[in-house]
Amino acid sequence: MMRFLTLAAFSLQLATGFAPIAPVDRPSTSLYGGAKGASTTLDGKKATIETVKGLLDSSEMIFTIPASGLTVAEAQQLRLAVPETTTVKVVKNKLMARAVEDTEYSAVIGDPLLKGANMWFFIEDDIKGTMTSLKDFQKEAGKKESHPILGGVLENTVYDPAGVDAIGKLPSKLELYAKIAGSIKAVPTKLARVIKAPGDKLGRAIKLATEEDKED
Repeated sequence: MMRFLTLAAFSLQLATGFAPIAPVDRPSTSLYGGAKGASTTLDGKKATIETVKGLLDSSEMIFTIPASGLTVAEAQQLRLAVPETTTVKVVKNKLMARAVEDTEYSAVIGDPLLKGANMWFFIEDDIKGTMTSLKDFQKEAGKKESHPILGGVLENTVYDPAGVDAIGKLPSKLELYAKIAGSIKAVPTKLARVIKAPGDKLGRAIKLATEEDKED
């Protein structure tokens, strides 16, 4: 029977004039965790979910850009460009949905962000620095139009690209700490000036110190 089917198929090819279909040469999918990726096995999927949970636990914000269209070299270049406390990782949508369950990022479940191939940025403490690094990469690699920010999540709220961009313009934690430290350091100086002011100049000194504080 098998010999008959083989001969029949061969006769059909001769009659129609078509050659056998050649195998499709598919590009490597290792960058995206495809057929050759560890996340295709059950143990691999569990490991990926646990890894992402750990990243989420130490992140103050996450956002994503399209993963498709980036070469392995470009992806590596981007990973090296961001601050050390930021992790860039391609995560399958189903695994990402599982990882964010019962976390402050669960708002992304069911959101359009979990569609297509996503490259996620897990930001521990330098949102502004990460955004700056990404913009520099987009400009240098010509990816501004093809790989824009799709959206992000902060404190269980999903933000659109404009919202993520606005958050990226806010002062970083280090900048805020420096400003607070500077304000605290200035207080004793102003207080000493007030205490040393003699008699009728005391009120004027207090007023002056208050005005300076308002200006700061």
